[in-house]
Amino acid sequence: MKLQIPDADVLWDSLPALRRFELTLTVEASDLDDLAHVNNTVYLAWCERVARDHALHLGMGTQALLEAGAVPVARQHVIDYHRPAVLGDRVRVRTALTRHAGVRSVRAYALDRMNPGDPPEGVRLAECQTEWVWVDPVSGRPKRAPAGVSAAFGFSG
Repeated sequence: MKLQIPDADVLWDSLPALRRFELTLTVEASDLDDLAHVNNTVYLAWCERVARDHALHLGMGTQALLEAGAVPVARQHVIDYHRPAVLGDRVRVRTALTRHAGVRSVRAYALDRMNPGDPPEGVRLAECQTEWVWVDPVSGRPKRAPAGVSAAFGFSG
């Protein structure tokens, strides 16, 4: 499946609270590359961090998912970069679970600079989307997420 990044702002406001999560980070020196802006791999690490924090917030951390019998494994990441972030910038990282069917789930991410003087909605730095495949932690084979896991993340039926 080729991923197309949705309008994260529209999705954010239309999704149930269980399917959304955000955190705000401050760019540190270790986040920077040789050009003195945030390295592209750091954006991906931030997306993975907000996804993990979201799961933990819902009581669905790795241990809980192992016990439930299905864990998500990244299949594809797509990132569009718009502007660089630099040392000291405050960055809001949002994630929204946008799709969940069969063995696949999709998370959209929006990364916005939220410095004093920026507009209230922030300045868009990057957007990302990750396709996750649910797998059996023992066999490694694709497996539907258990109903309890789906419900915990705001999906039912």
